[in-house]
Amino acid sequence: MNKNIEHIKGQCHCGTVQFEVRLTDGLHTARRCNCSYCRMRGAVVVSAQLADLKITSGEQALTLYQFNTKAAKHYFCSNCGIYTHHQRRSSPEQYGINAACLEGISPFDFEEVPVNDGVRHPMDHTDRPADGLIGTLKFIPSNR
Repeated sequence: MNKNIEHIKGQCHCGTVQFEVRLTDGLHTARRCNCSYCRMRGAVVVSAQLADLKITSGEQALTLYQFNTKAAKHYFCSNCGIYTHHQRRSSPEQYGINAACLEGISPFDFEEVPVNDGVRHPMDHTDRPADGLIGTLKFIPSNR
């Protein structure tokens, strides 16, 4: 897998929502989060600046979900239900892009994915680790 991808296309499962994105640092920014929503969603996300995401088709099909402080904005396709991206609470100038929506990318392409502490969010807790990381998820393929 080429982690240095700069520009890439993506879409939801049904193809209604399509987009192009310029990633902040390619796939090197891949992360998971342990907040209540992300634990259930289970997505690996990569970073992009707000201006670097262009919805090319299906913008009208995007549905917004917000919870708790309502600062983060989570978008998903109203047809197939797939989460495509979210505007971050901790860095509102950035989107987290669902890596599984990117052309040719699977969350299982990442051998290790750092996990951010979203339960103890940096906006609410000043005593958490400086990097905000609480662990790493690993994918170890079986030899079948």
